[in-house]
Amino acid sequence: MNISGVVYMSNTGFTKRYAEMFADKHGFPLYSYEEAAKQLEKGSDVIYFGWLRAGSVYGYGKVSKKYSVKAVCGVCLGTTGSQTDGIRKAHSLSKDFPVFTLQGGMELSKLKGINRFMIKMLIKMLKSKDAKSEDEEAQLSLLENGGDYVSADNLTEVNNWYSRNADNK
Repeated sequence: MNISGVVYMSNTGFTKRYAEMFADKHGFPLYSYEEAAKQLEKGSDVIYFGWLRAGSVYGYGKVSKKYSVKAVCGVCLGTTGSQTDGIRKAHSLSKDFPVFTLQGGMELSKLKGINRFMIKMLIKMLKSKDAKSEDEEAQLSLLENGGDYVSADNLTEVNNWYSRNADNK
């Protein structure tokens, strides 16, 4: 696998931090989507990091039309490794395509417009539920209080996948 770089779209900075960690560990150039559009050739092999919004990885469609995405990493509020089936369905990805999720964090003050509105509606919906699961309670706490779960340990599965596949051309 001849990766030309790591491309990312980040809304509040959590996704960018994961993309930086992965790129640094493997020696890849790192590009925001805007930088990649100026510096990477169309069709280049990339690994894409984006944030989850409404069950899909924001920007994936745009990136996959321009580049050959070899893996997608979605940064989410949920636990690392969750929601991959939903992402596959949202983007019509085969079960063999590498999809990873990484728990990021929440900083409501950094959100604007529709994204802020959507989170506030999610908070309202979760608060109105009588019987919340443990995951829903944790998500509500994160949404209301903020938090940062970015960790190099959360990249273990992505790093292992890349190490296993780096020599397969």
